Amino acid sequence: SDLIIGSELADYGINVNLGGNVNLVGREPRDGRTFETKGEDPILAGKITAAHINAIQAQHILGGIKHFAFNDQESGRTTANVIIDERSGRESDLLAFEIGVKDSNVQSVMCSYNLTNGQYDCENSHLLNDVLKTGWSFPGFVMSDWWATHTTATAAVNGLDQEQPNQQFFATLGQAVTSGQVPQSRLDNMVHRILRAMYEVGIFDNPQKIQTIPAAADAAVAQDIEEQGAVLLKNAGGQLPLNGSTVQSIAVIGSHADVAVLSGGGSAQVQPIGGTLTGGQPCPPCWATVVWGLSSPLAAIKAKAPSAKVQYADGSNASAAATLAASSQVAIVFVSQWDSEGMDQPSLSLTDLTSATPINQDALVAAVAAANPHTIVVVESGSAILMPWLGQVSAVLEAWYPGQSGGPAIADLLFGVTNPSGKLPITFPADEGQLPRPAIPQPPDGVTPFTVNYSEGYNVGYKWYDVKGYTPLFPFGYGLSYTTFTMTNAALVNNLSSSTNPNFQVTFKLANTGSVAGAEVAQVYLGLPASTNEPPKRLVGWQKVLLQPGASQTVTIEVDENDSSHPLSYWNTTTSSWTVAPGNYTVYLGNTSNTASLTTVGTFTM
Repeated sequence: SDLIIGSELADYGINVNLGGNVNLVGREPRDGRTFETKGEDPILAGKITAAHINAIQAQHILGGIKHFAFNDQESGRTTANVIIDERSGRESDLLAFEIGVKDSNVQSVMCSYNLTNGQYDCENSHLLNDVLKTGWSFPGFVMSDWWATHTTATAAVNGLDQEQPNQQFFATLGQAVTSGQVPQSRLDNMVHRILRAMYEVGIFDNPQKIQTIPAAADAAVAQDIEEQGAVLLKNAGGQLPLNGSTVQSIAVIGSHADVAVLSGGGSAQVQPIGGTLTGGQPCPPCWATVVWGLSSPLAAIKAKAPSAKVQYADGSNASAAATLAASSQVAIVFVSQWDSEGMDQPSLSLTDLTSATPINQDALVAAVAAANPHTIVVVESGSAILMPWLGQVSAVLEAWYPGQSGGPAIADLLFGVTNPSGKLPITFPADEGQLPRPAIPQPPDGVTPFTVNYSEGYNVGYKWYDVKGYTPLFPFGYGLSYTTFTMTNAALVNNLSSSTNPNFQVTFKLANTGSVAGAEVAQVYLGLPASTNEPPKRLVGWQKVLLQPGASQTVTIEVDENDSSHPLSYWNTTTSSWTVAPGNYTVYLGNTSNTASLTTVGTFTM
């Protein structure tokens, strides 16, 4: 998929990609840019982002990673002053950036709008000079987010190399050099970093040829991505997959499922091939346009069940939808939550921001479920949502924003053409009271910095839930399948005494004990010594394995302390370095972060 992003950028004549959003969503799942991010765990997010950037830069496109750093809410994003201590930063958001930078040789870092500990990030010398350029030996250039620059000399001296999108402040950079406010050597370094990055990825040696993108082939990949990434959250009584040859009648309800699928808004908006659903933007606080891509779940469902009576209700009338559901063998309700840059969600409850006449989607699901016990809910969202109706429905599929071929992909998942294998990269809370900040801090105005205190520190996402003892609606790493798996004969091999490659390995037998092919994601977690005051466990390794029914495979997951993720270490504020603490370490294995479902593989002492 990332290779396609790079190749399409090249086909359009674009030489820099601005899509490497690695901000951790676990602090604020109501953040409007959650759909752009890579989850709540810093190691997972960093590794995914590095893979994305490597593929982009392989196409001779400058890769980028953003928003550096702690840009975790859209409410007052230009004046939010994040307060966080050094260790907490290094072990959470900054760790995701560190992995992304070191594992990809990324050439561009975008600094963010907000302040961190009292300094705007695009002139934050600690973040840009101490951490990024000196600590991580980043050789590329730092660009500002759009209009995130506040000064000329201070920004330049403190690490900003390029102002975007225009030269409001850097237009006077020459004068700042002449007057001695900015050393000539710093200006030379800025130019060197930008040109070096362009040579590094081969922009000058590989001239682009603007051409038409291979839309059909790329759409097929988009469909595969959706089918691999969707998460089956509930499947009571084996309601799914549906049998297209035996199902007699299906009610499809809500969220424009007759014609389209939803996408996320803002600067990350992708304009779908084939057009969009027409209609205005009714959301008063929103500055982006809602885009529904023309890919019809209804048509795809009809194609999978050619003999069934398939009918559609738009969901605007819950009573009419319930009547249709009652007369149908199966009801499939599509619900949606539109996320966009420039705004945060008012809550995690389903909020219809895309209709001139908003629909109470929770009431719609409840009404349909009361009328038909075989109700399936398909969720199109960019983040976690609350599900007050969860106990009333038989199945829930989290489809996220399904993409260019979302309709056929959803149908393939519902009818078992594809076996769901996605896992949640974020925790779904049971209620907003479980969040570190039950209410999002709001700006007093658009000028005055206001405090956003990250008092949860490095306990982000599932780590926060573990520390607080909260039971979420769905845990990080969770996802069901149409088949079943077992993990047996788990063993721990400790090679940490090796001076050249300190590592430990978890080896186990993974078996598909069900009747259909499927993929499982084995997850390894590590508990550090109590003296470190770390959360009970952290994700340190994982592997996705596809198995045919009845097949088994010996799987080995290696965790290397030399890795950029520092899997065994904590940030030592005394030495300002990653440190392995003496004491006992516990290794866990499972297919979700839920502690009760994890198996203790063994312990070792450092």
